[in-house]
Amino acid sequence: MCSCVRSSSRALSPVLLPRLLPQPGFRVPERGLWTSPQCLAVNGSSQQPPVPSRARVVICGGGIVGTSVAYHLAKLGWTDVVLLEQGRLGAGTTRLCAGIVSMAKPISIECQMASYSASLYQRLEKETGVKTGYVKTGSLCLAQNQDRLISLKRLASRLKVLGINCSIIKPKEAAKLQPLVNIHDLVGALHLPSDAVVSSPDVNHALAVAAAGHGVQILEQTTVQQVVVEKGHVKAVETDRGSIECDYFVNCAGQWAYELGQASEVKVSVPLHGCEHFYLLTKPLQEPVSPDMPVVIDMDGRIYARPWQGGILSGGLEKNPKPIFTEGRNQLEIQNMQEDWDHFEPILSALLRRMPSLDSAEIHQLVNCPESFTPDMRCLMGETPGVSGYYVLAGMNSSGLTFAGGAGKYLAEWMTYGYPTANVWLLDIKRFGNLQSSRTFLRHRVMEVMPLLYELKVPRWDFQTGRQLRTSPLYDRLDTQGARWMEKHGFERPKYFIPPGKDLLSLDQSKTFYKPDWFDIVGAEVKCCKEAVCVIDMSSFTKFELTSTGDQALELLQHLCANDPDVPVGHIVHTGMLNERGGYENDCSVVRLSKNCFFIISPTDQQVHCWSWIKKHMPNDPHLHLENVSWKYTALNLIGPRAMDVLAELSYVSMTPDHFPSMFCKEMSVGYANGIRVMSMTHTGEPGFMLYIPIEYALHVYNEVMSVGQKYGIRNAGYYALRSLRIEKFFAFWGQDLDAFTTPLECGREFRVKFDKDTNFLGREALLQQRQEGVFRRFVMLVLEDHDTELDLWPWWGEPIYRNGQLAGTTTSSAYSYTLERHVCLGFVSPPPDEEGLPKPITPDFINRGDYELDIAGQRYPAKAKLYPFSSLFAQQKRRKEDMELTNLQAEEQK
Repeated sequence: MCSCVRSSSRALSPVLLPRLLPQPGFRVPERGLWTSPQCLAVNGSSQQPPVPSRARVVICGGGIVGTSVAYHLAKLGWTDVVLLEQGRLGAGTTRLCAGIVSMAKPISIECQMASYSASLYQRLEKETGVKTGYVKTGSLCLAQNQDRLISLKRLASRLKVLGINCSIIKPKEAAKLQPLVNIHDLVGALHLPSDAVVSSPDVNHALAVAAAGHGVQILEQTTVQQVVVEKGHVKAVETDRGSIECDYFVNCAGQWAYELGQASEVKVSVPLHGCEHFYLLTKPLQEPVSPDMPVVIDMDGRIYARPWQGGILSGGLEKNPKPIFTEGRNQLEIQNMQEDWDHFEPILSALLRRMPSLDSAEIHQLVNCPESFTPDMRCLMGETPGVSGYYVLAGMNSSGLTFAGGAGKYLAEWMTYGYPTANVWLLDIKRFGNLQSSRTFLRHRVMEVMPLLYELKVPRWDFQTGRQLRTSPLYDRLDTQGARWMEKHGFERPKYFIPPGKDLLSLDQSKTFYKPDWFDIVGAEVKCCKEAVCVIDMSSFTKFELTSTGDQALELLQHLCANDPDVPVGHIVHTGMLNERGGYENDCSVVRLSKNCFFIISPTDQQVHCWSWIKKHMPNDPHLHLENVSWKYTALNLIGPRAMDVLAELSYVSMTPDHFPSMFCKEMSVGYANGIRVMSMTHTGEPGFMLYIPIEYALHVYNEVMSVGQKYGIRNAGYYALRSLRIEKFFAFWGQDLDAFTTPLECGREFRVKFDKDTNFLGREALLQQRQEGVFRRFVMLVLEDHDTELDLWPWWGEPIYRNGQLAGTTTSSAYSYTLERHVCLGFVSPPPDEEGLPKPITPDFINRGDYELDIAGQRYPAKAKLYPFSSLFAQQKRRKEDMELTNLQAEEQK
């Protein structure tokens, strides 16, 4: 193959698609990647029906994502649905998709979507009579080193929790399954027997046929020009063939989803960007490849390969991707995408190393198939925050076929029921804001994202592009003091601080599944938080002010909050904002600043989601006002027993609990600065204060705090220390432990629910029903035993929890507790179903009497589970042990 690359590239340079796709009347001898052009239209008629004047839903995009949404809406009973395609149905990326459906995905919700897609594509042929080319080939994910093998073992553990069949196998077993693979440098592989290949345009055609059979109207050669918005709601869709009034619009425009969002009357941010993606087709090998031979995914080699018409289809995700479509709403036909053999050469070399026998194979075609990528490698799904009724499903990160079935199902459920049947927060478009819609940012980020999809990602890795977008006024000051940074919602946050004399470079480059090099640094910060005082810059937290001229602000919060915000001025309430199912849409602290003014503090990544949730339920009242003040305040968290001494000296006010009780807020002077909102809480369970400082005073207050704090042993700390402190105190955080499916009763927070308050808050009925029927899962704290911190793999999140040898749940977050000197994991456990397969209520007895184990990359470690924090008990035992050792030492000295 090497010898013919150059000559073949010259011979194969004419326009791509006319040669690549069969011509009308061409008969394919074997079911392959592409079929005849009849699959691009639902019917053979060339005459277009007129555009309807009215529809309930308009879907833009006739690729496999759009047809999946149409299909699933139709299945859920939606009849007045119109799907618009600017060209021919399935003629975009869907037409050139490599056709691999793999469940080897990094997060559980993606694995679930892939699993559903595979089962859907398998049954579509029987349902519609349209052949889909479905072949269950299985797949092999190869590991060239131990770290990759660990990553695959962690993935295997999570897949088994979802009921997906998989196993870790040795290189020789991989060679038996796929004889073309060179195994000399492999240490193992992950085998997924249920992975498959399909013909993506045929699947797309089958979905369209099924949708049309349920009443969906599909119009080709119809371009959406803009979405008309009236009073924040979708009103109509304007096309080049007329206007369609509608209640809902779904942007499934793939490569052009971003531009379509920007073209609307009210701009909608759809943060994605296209990149060229190449794969190679060979002619049939001398010994034709069996169509059911396993797909090979070699992430260390950055390649994938699958059988194709007796030959091989192989592509990869190169280190230097080529972004495309960067100026305006570029309507370049995908047919004009050019071959680039020089660019593809590293992938070709990797393919020949992995499959040396292909060296003599004859090249059929190099395909340039553009794909769209998002800033965090996860697809975009859900209702946009700015326009009600405007939904998005796009940005599939080269996994459109794998995700389309499941993603279409979840979005259809979202539109039908208000939320899908699974937790899709990690995919929710509201995890992004307008700050991620810059074309320059997207172009730079996707050049990092595309190769990252195959990179080995160890815990706590960070993106390197698009950084320093949002920073605290203290950023430069903290940076000079050794801060190492991570990014959250575009905001730079300190992870930890490297003490003088430490090797910064080695710490930055040290990445491992085992004990990290920052272990002792974070331990020192935690020790300081417990014994002296530390400062953590928490300016990234979301901050809103809700004000009104009358009681409107309080009435709204009473409706949204499960707790009672009607507290005296200056008091703080921790509360959840729940949905109708009783799940957490937001977990926040509400401060009553005055009779009709409230300060709301939420997690960093809740900024867009929380704003959207509150605005959704706000009445249209000019006397009620919600303002995002996140940028107005710098937040400093002073943690530790000496925090009160530092603040007392700076404010000349006593900060003892008698004068400044817990969960209290007061505007004070700190140093020369007035109007500092000082709150007696730390989000960790440790004593201390949060200071919300107007940004113009931030540097002054920080300098004063550090100067006065020197005598009390003050030091900077980061979010890793904060994480350790909050987890050992059994504090749950939204986005990690809490989500839209978690209720206060399931995580032991019933004390923060005021069932007897006068207002019927959202979720009350669901919680009352749950309290009556019983809770079927419970948030628990697990402390690992017989686990060597120095030598054993660390738990991070997502590890399966076993009780008495049976799967009982998974972890949601984890940290090393420097107090307990052990690893602590938080997670949910459930009892096994009853004899009829129905869930059983969980009891404290079930939790306390079980023998627990945690699965870390296939190795199980014993653990103790509790419903309350271990830290107090262990701290007492440790002190008693130290006292006894000191007494014995003194007795020995007196002898």
